[in-house]
Amino acid sequence: MSTVSPFHIAIPVHNLEACRTFYRDVLNCEEGRSSDHWVDFNFFGHQLVIHYKPKSDEAIHTNSVDGKSVPVPHYGVVLPWNDFQEFSTHLKSKNIQFVIEPYIRFEGLVGEQTIMFFYDPAGNALEFKAFKDMSQLFAK
Repeated sequence: MSTVSPFHIAIPVHNLEACRTFYRDVLNCEEGRSSDHWVDFNFFGHQLVIHYKPKSDEAIHTNSVDGKSVPVPHYGVVLPWNDFQEFSTHLKSKNIQFVIEPYIRFEGLVGEQTIMFFYDPAGNALEFKAFKDMSQLFAK
């Protein structure tokens, strides 16, 4: 494929209104269609739908990456480098509690990137990252 198409992801939330407020007012995602059980958002050019689901007691699983506990599963987007910097500053101003604070991986190497992780109010893990050189997104 030569073009990038928006993806669609649906995630479960046990607290629809708290998550609606979070995605709309904290992450600044434009709200689209909705019902009393789901809400669509423009998630950085992609369609994110939060769907009500009763709360689960399932433990959060993590894998160790760079000595940090990366939550699994997680979702997010790759932003342009400068947008990532502005967005992470915005999140800090909103007092987001990071699971993994913004940091640079592979500094000075192929695939240099900056990443951060945090949870939404329903406990869904989000990862945002940016590559110093976007052409290295899939570099080995």
